[in-house]
Amino acid sequence: MRKVVAYELLSLDGVAEEPDGFFADWDDAMEANLGAVIAAQDSVILGRRSYEEWAEFWPGSDIEPFATFINGVAKYVATSTPLDRKWANTTVVDGELVEFVRDLRNQPGADIGVHASISVAQALLAAGVVDELRLVIAPTIAGSGRRLLDGLPAIRLESIRSTTSPTGYLLVDYCVIG
Repeated sequence: MRKVVAYELLSLDGVAEEPDGFFADWDDAMEANLGAVIAAQDSVILGRRSYEEWAEFWPGSDIEPFATFINGVAKYVATSTPLDRKWANTTVVDGELVEFVRDLRNQPGADIGVHASISVAQALLAAGVVDELRLVIAPTIAGSGRRLLDGLPAIRLESIRSTTSPTGYLLVDYCVIG
């Protein structure tokens, strides 16, 4: 069975919304961490808002290794309305998201990534579908914004790895205990 891996950028107080506001220093350790995460993935689940923002930015980007990855990977978008932008390798999720991801987990392939989409990550965490949570936590208190873990039920996690990057970002990986 494939793993569902949620990779999120957070402030120290758990804000996931608009991480560009609190991620100023991207260092080599963070780059290697991201590279390891995406190297294990062959598909990504996105929400509509993240899809629309990314479909505008990433097709013309040369920020590597993520641009090559996200432009080439199979993208599944959770939305009930037609997408405004076309982007290669994109499929709209037909039906209920959790059931779709459960079915996708049972198909052959590599890890399934959840990137940037707060509501998608929350829905999949609440449903017990996420296998691993990989976080990059900025040494910043955002103070306001949507928090990744707000509104979730109690979820047990087991630490897989934790390290601090040279610029002070925490790189923490958890296995979701089900």
